[in-house]
Amino acid sequence: MKEHIVYLALGSNLGDRLTNLKEAIAALTPQTDVKAKSQVYETPPWGYQEQPKFLNQVVRAKTYLEPEQLLKHLKRLEVALGRKESFPNGPRLIDIDILFYDDLVLKTPALVIPHPRLHERAFVLMPLMDIDPDLVHPVSKKSVREMMALCNSEGIEKVA
Repeated sequence: MKEHIVYLALGSNLGDRLTNLKEAIAALTPQTDVKAKSQVYETPPWGYQEQPKFLNQVVRAKTYLEPEQLLKHLKRLEVALGRKESFPNGPRLIDIDILFYDDLVLKTPALVIPHPRLHERAFVLMPLMDIDPDLVHPVSKKSVREMMALCNSEGIEKVA
């Protein structure tokens, strides 16, 4: 069984946000083995502004799941942790996105890897900087550090 390196972004802006992130990370096992966790960042909402601030975190993990299986696992976890259907970029108890999966470039109706908008989202790039600033995007060939330098990180703060 082949192991894959994945980077997952977690976000929460409802309820006890920090607990939501911790519970989500704990729930990732046994299908994923978390190897590194970023700091937690408080970030302004993206897309839809009329909602509470988010807490965001990124983890690096190993998994034996194939990309589509991993996506299904993460979506089941979100529901099990209490996520309710909302609208795009709306408030949520927990959100878990696949940022990178090895060096895979994948485009299906259900899943795009690397995450299609990660290069413009400082709330994902800042936590990625904590874990792997030299990680190179397999499409743009830019490192996390280079992508972060092009991003607006206004309003993003580390949580103590």
